[in-house]
Amino acid sequence: MSIVRAATRSSPLARWQTDYVASLLSNSTNIAVESVFVDTLGDRTQAIGTPLHNLGGQGVFVKEVQSAVLRGDADIAVHSAKDLPSTTAPGLVLAGIPERGDVRDALIGSTLADLREGARVGTSSVRRQAQLLSLRPDLDVVSIRGNIGTRIKRVGELDAIVLAAAPLGRLEILEELLGQFPVEFLSVDIMLPMVAQGAIAVECREDDRQLRALLGAITHAPTLTHVRAERAYLAELGGGCDLPVGALATTAPDGSLTMQTLIASIDGTSIVRAEGCGLDPVELGRSLARDVLARGGRALLDARS
Repeated sequence: MSIVRAATRSSPLARWQTDYVASLLSNSTNIAVESVFVDTLGDRTQAIGTPLHNLGGQGVFVKEVQSAVLRGDADIAVHSAKDLPSTTAPGLVLAGIPERGDVRDALIGSTLADLREGARVGTSSVRRQAQLLSLRPDLDVVSIRGNIGTRIKRVGELDAIVLAAAPLGRLEILEELLGQFPVEFLSVDIMLPMVAQGAIAVECREDDRQLRALLGAITHAPTLTHVRAERAYLAELGGGCDLPVGALATTAPDGSLTMQTLIASIDGTSIVRAEGCGLDPVELGRSLARDVLARGGRALLDARS
């Protein structure tokens, strides 16, 4: 195998992620990667501004990319790991997880403390919306769509926007932003990230042993463990959960895992949190999901359905 075809979206961030995976494979195996660009439901509906949670939440940016691999039009699929549903599509396997980037969210246009009363803040995420409104019920949170550059252009029309921090560094636009606007990287204690935020996920066909081995060689073991715990949390809540959900696993000095989790109402009036530690990532994720459901998360899910 000398060339691997990588199915990916065509956004600047998706291209960066695919190029990054290509560099890792090239450095470890001398294999070249050829991009296969795919339009997804999420991409096709950006122009009309339909909120992501109205489209079914997770999966709207990945299904067509996965289908390209299953059809044989591509060999691997490269995704932002946070976009993946908690259950892997039949016939595919999550085979590669490179080292994770920044897990935080960034507030662009103002600091949180300097946001005026009633400020209009844009975000594409109900998770961010819920946590913002929990902190500042006075804010007017506006749903925005589009790639990173499109959303940044809304600053000025809006008082601020919130988006994932990792793309700012990956696309090398942070320095330019700092010259134009205040930028605050929000502590995870203020804004708990989405499951697998900051990580890149690479899938291949389940029966492709050669590619599974190659992708395993570019996997960062601690990131894989953290992502497994967070995805297990989401899966236990229910793979189709479109409520605000956050989770972050880290490794403690003694080698054990610690994880913070939440589930919330979209308006931020109810947030249920749980945290814990353990050695098995999947069991830790599942146990914390059962914990938040028992503490009131089940009522939030029932009210949403």
